[in-house]
Amino acid sequence: MVIEHRTIELWGKKVFEKAVVKPPLRNPNPLPEEACFLYVLEGGNRSFSEEEQVNLQQDEAVLMKCGQYMYDGQADPNSGHCGLIAVHFYPEVLERLYADKVPAFLKNSAALPFMRNMTKVNAQVPIKKYIEGLLYYFDHPHTAPEELLILKLKEIILLLLHTPDAPAILEIMHNLFSPKAFTLKQVVEAHIFSDLQIGDLAKLCQQSLATFKREFKKVYNDSPANYIRHRRLEKAADLLQVSDDPINHIAYDCQFKDVAHFSTAFKSKYQLTPSQYRMSFTTK
Repeated sequence: MVIEHRTIELWGKKVFEKAVVKPPLRNPNPLPEEACFLYVLEGGNRSFSEEEQVNLQQDEAVLMKCGQYMYDGQADPNSGHCGLIAVHFYPEVLERLYADKVPAFLKNSAALPFMRNMTKVNAQVPIKKYIEGLLYYFDHPHTAPEELLILKLKEIILLLLHTPDAPAILEIMHNLFSPKAFTLKQVVEAHIFSDLQIGDLAKLCQQSLATFKREFKKVYNDSPANYIRHRRLEKAADLLQVSDDPINHIAYDCQFKDVAHFSTAFKSKYQLTPSQYRMSFTTK
């Protein structure tokens, strides 16, 4: 449920955004033609790209280039809310922002690898102070003229380029608006052991659920639910052989939320309960 949502525009584009939500709330966050700096005010947030997952707590942030994302708000234990601040970067806005001279980080560079779509940002004191200042303008938008918004947008870019995470940030900045193509198999294999649902995977692939299931069958010759369940059971079996972790911990690590269901599924595949399976290797 959305508790509060405010935006500040520059040249007709939503550049600054504040949202307070009441989890559980998992939504797609497509960024087809923009990049985004996302800062957690309260609670936490998990951001999923096609191949990555970044977990954030209060006063942590992530920089995301254009691509497909899911966000999963985590409630603050005291307020029960998740608060987020987003700064959006659009190619046309940045071109106008730096009309006199295009900075190096906005030019694609063959020397920099194209490895990631998002990176966690160590939000040190300067960025925290920046966010504190930005909050004032959400409450008093009439005090934020165009000239000031231009300065605030340039300021966050400079701050990001002077954090300890600058090398990873610079890599993303150089490829800010260069979408990276992902296959269905890349998305599935990256998130088999996350708690994303099949519908979430379909959204990351920019497909309807029906299309995703049909394409999945072509790639794996199996249904998504069956394939993913068996992969998770195989991981559980490996862990039972080498780990002393309690069985319920292994079940949860492999995304089985119900231990009884895990035991039933495991026995169906291996003809032994998880404890019997572990014991068979212990006796050997």
